[in-house]
Amino acid sequence: MKYALLIYSNDTEWESLTPEQQQAIYGEYFAVSETSGVVGGQELQGADTATTVRVENGSTLTTDGPFAETKEALGGFFLYEADDLDAAIELAARIPAARRGGAVEVRPVVER
Repeated sequence: MKYALLIYSNDTEWESLTPEQQQAIYGEYFAVSETSGVVGGQELQGADTATTVRVENGSTLTTDGPFAETKEALGGFFLYEADDLDAAIELAARIPAARRGGAVEVRPVVER
């Protein structure tokens, strides 16, 4: 089964890190990306670059930025093919955001 590992982190916290600390964390993300079973993933630009789209009464409405008010924003994802949820959770726990004040949401992918 494939699982989306959705990475939520705090953009402002990232900016307070030294370049060396940032590179060390990127190294950890790279190591996760090289794990057997990881079949895709990508870092996203900051939440301030997002556009939220809704359709109401046939009209398209756009809002700058993410809609939810939160300290954490979706910062990236991995797509992981695992034998079971436990394996996906184990990999999610290795993602730096999970221990740096963020969260990793593990969600099964619908495969048709």
